[in-house]
Amino acid sequence: MTSADPISRPDDAGSAVENAAFVLALRERGVRDRGVLRAMELVPRERFAPAAHRDLARRDLALPLPCGATMTAPTTVAAMLVALDLAQGQRVLEIGTGSGYATALLLQLGAGAVTSLELYAGLAAAARERLGPAAGLRILRADGLARLAEGAFDRILVNGSVPGLSDGLVAALAPGGRLVAGLAGTENRGIGRLVMVERRDDGLAESLGVALRLVPLQAGRGAAA
Repeated sequence: MTSADPISRPDDAGSAVENAAFVLALRERGVRDRGVLRAMELVPRERFAPAAHRDLARRDLALPLPCGATMTAPTTVAAMLVALDLAQGQRVLEIGTGSGYATALLLQLGAGAVTSLELYAGLAAAARERLGPAAGLRILRADGLARLAEGAFDRILVNGSVPGLSDGLVAALAPGGRLVAGLAGTENRGIGRLVMVERRDDGLAESLGVALRLVPLQAGRGAAA
């Protein structure tokens, strides 16, 4: 995905000023990775935000989506993408498509193929419409917390918090792969920790990162909405 793609921001003076302010605000909140900042500059979050809250799209706020889902705050998305450390051409599994905003960022960052799983049919359909026929992209209605094909993905991004990492998710990591998710806290306040798992030659390595505010992911198969 490049700046010429349909979902990239228009190149005009007004938009450039707003984009610069958006990126500056992210930097002030601690986002330093140039690739992630550039992707977030190019992909218009407002296009993925619900219409009733579109005026808040460039603020560091989580926004409500249908089906009880949430569009994650930009700094939280950025923290997860920095931890993911995506390289050009890698195969990515995304759990929780939501609005499709993080999906677009993965493509902008150079993912070779993105398989995005969304529990709710309505959210999946809306994300497909926003993203269009992007090369290498598949958005599927599926339970991303179910067991998956083993060894298939270089990177796995879990867009939400989970009480723990299932064997099915970890098994889907290819050798040298990395998984990033939110690990739910012990108190029900929506605050957990970033967790990263890497599949190395000598086994799995898990580490904890910054505190994150993410909604819990739901298991099961969602109805159309």
